[in-house]
Amino acid sequence: MAHSPVESYALPSSPQPRSWTAILRQEAPWVGALTLAALAILLRYGHDFGYWQYVVLASWYAGLLTAGIAWRPLQWATIAAVLPALLAVWLYSDGQTPADNLLLRYVLQGVAAVYWMSLALLAATATYLAYVVTARETLGRLASALTWVGVVFGFIGLGVRWRETYLGHPDWGHIPVSNLWEVMVLFCASTALFWLYYEQRNRARALGAFVMPLVAMGVGFLLWLTLAQHMDRIEPLIPALQSFWMKLHVPMMFVGYANFTIASLVGLAYLLTQRSQRRGGSLARVLPSLEVQDEVMYKAIALGFLFFTVATILGAVWAARAWGGFWSWDPKETWALIVWLNYAGYLHARVVKGWHGRSMAWWSFMSLWVVSFCFLGVNLFLSGLHSYGKL
Repeated sequence: MAHSPVESYALPSSPQPRSWTAILRQEAPWVGALTLAALAILLRYGHDFGYWQYVVLASWYAGLLTAGIAWRPLQWATIAAVLPALLAVWLYSDGQTPADNLLLRYVLQGVAAVYWMSLALLAATATYLAYVVTARETLGRLASALTWVGVVFGFIGLGVRWRETYLGHPDWGHIPVSNLWEVMVLFCASTALFWLYYEQRNRARALGAFVMPLVAMGVGFLLWLTLAQHMDRIEPLIPALQSFWMKLHVPMMFVGYANFTIASLVGLAYLLTQRSQRRGGSLARVLPSLEVQDEVMYKAIALGFLFFTVATILGAVWAARAWGGFWSWDPKETWALIVWLNYAGYLHARVVKGWHGRSMAWWSFMSLWVVSFCFLGVNLFLSGLHSYGKL
């Protein structure tokens, strides 16, 4: 397979590395806020912690700390999501319910926040498409802003739902990634969040017209799960899911899914941009250069592969605890291995063999079908140890 050339273009410059002293000075509010939050959790719940609860808390702390330092907009997004979620938690603790509190009923309740997320992401998708057609920068900024609104509401919804799982019965409490409805919320919010990262770092806003339509499809599926299947109802966890491993394995898996999805849609954009260049079409003048698109594909797959690998290892450890074996060739495990081998091959071809361009864009785009079947197809059409993910 011959690799395709890419046009000559100066990639957006990466931020200059900072010294540890500069990081501590510039990021002191972020470091301090996260540290205080972690200490508050330890003081409130630490007496019930076992060894692995400390591991989970440390992992979340280190991950948020590092991500916030690397990408400062995440700091403000975290604050924008956490403060309203804490307000909702306080309202519930004060004995208020959605039946008697309008703010909870229409804005902060878990399901209500997800509706707002859905509205914002659908509007953002339409605005990205309008931006590509008109090339009006005002529309581009509005599309990004709407995506931020959707991301914030998505994580507000997940945070509040975590508290709501304890309201029916204290033993029901769990991180909200236990059924298809909850993970679809996580998928939509996390994919949009990672897209905003690549958009800003690579000055590639127009590619949102390719990425966000798939997020909109996810929103449509989520609304169907809500209105037709009523999967937004909170239910007790089955025994296999009653584990602290869920707090690490599932979120890390969806970091992988989000990045793989973005890379796939950028691969489609790459192929259409090449076609537009050959035919003298207008699309090539609107989208970023082929080199930028190729770089976004590679970075998204590399980051997704890292998290997917760690999540798969953690899943094997969890399986050993829950089912007595690290690997059982369950359909979900088998397809996770297929996804891993697919992207391991991509990275080998890119890094070791130096392939890039059209052939890798096709590889990235076609991988969407593999990832989609691993994420949804196995749950919907196959049975096995992971059958609790079915409709």
